[in-house]
Amino acid sequence: MGELLILRHGETEWSRVRKHTGRTDLLLTPRGEEEAAALAPRVAAHHVVRAFCSPALRARATARLAGLAGAEPLEDLWEWDYGGYEGRTTAEIREEIPGWAVWTHEIVPGATPGESVRAVGERCDRVIAAARPHLEQGDVALVAHGHVLRILAARWLGLPADHGRLFALQTGTSSTLGLEHGREVITSWNVPPDA
Repeated sequence: MGELLILRHGETEWSRVRKHTGRTDLLLTPRGEEEAAALAPRVAAHHVVRAFCSPALRARATARLAGLAGAEPLEDLWEWDYGGYEGRTTAEIREEIPGWAVWTHEIVPGATPGESVRAVGERCDRVIAAARPHLEQGDVALVAHGHVLRILAARWLGLPADHGRLFALQTGTSSTLGLEHGREVITSWNVPPDA
């Protein structure tokens, strides 16, 4: 049985300063391109039989630079739609709403409608369902964003979507989700390319 190879996209200008970046379609920074290219040896070490990526430019560029040029864009891998919190940092939002956290507070509409953590979890369930049949032949690579991949890990483990808060995930890192004795497990997490 194969593993899910999880790749978070490389750095963008907004991820560098920790702005919520859902549907704003940003390019990688030069450092982000380096991070993405540094993932290529990790990808090459896996027997990837299928690859999916978020349609966002930052995820597609990461897939290409990491050696997954044929990754199929999958709408369900878009980052969380942050609605009215798009482009803002947690610190900025907490100036208005003390104690605010994306995991525990409702998303307010903005330029986009926003979505609940539960809705993101439902999208992640569909991604897992799309990937699972291919795991019998080898590994499936998923290239996407911090929050959606954290939620995907929680859902892989059978946890509620908001438990994604437990899994820190840096830009340009890889993780693997697999099985141990027939049970879903994390086999590696938040691994930098040079580790």
